[in-house]
Amino acid sequence: MKHVSKTALTLALGLSAASFAFANDAHHGPGAPQVAQAAGTMTDGEVKKVDKGTGKITIKHGPLVKLDMPAMTMVFRVADPKMLDQVKPGDKIKFEADKVNGALTVVTLEPA
Repeated sequence: MKHVSKTALTLALGLSAASFAFANDAHHGPGAPQVAQAAGTMTDGEVKKVDKGTGKITIKHGPLVKLDMPAMTMVFRVADPKMLDQVKPGDKIKFEADKVNGALTVVTLEPA
């Protein structure tokens, strides 16, 4: 009977440790730097095109850690159309993008 109790105790402790490791990894594992970096980190970019009519901007940018995207050139919506008055093609910028209502959107924009 003692052998069964020790086995059950070992199994219970093992499952408990595995649960803790999984929960800890979910909060501090590979995703942790992204979460830490997602809060307020700006990405460098270069404005390629400004389309005030559609409220969109094309940006050649570095990696967007928050969105798990590599460096590329892509079109974004802007959260505030007035942002487009601040920039022109060729300008170096710092920006933050996020998914807003399912669309990739520049939520913060400033000259570099």
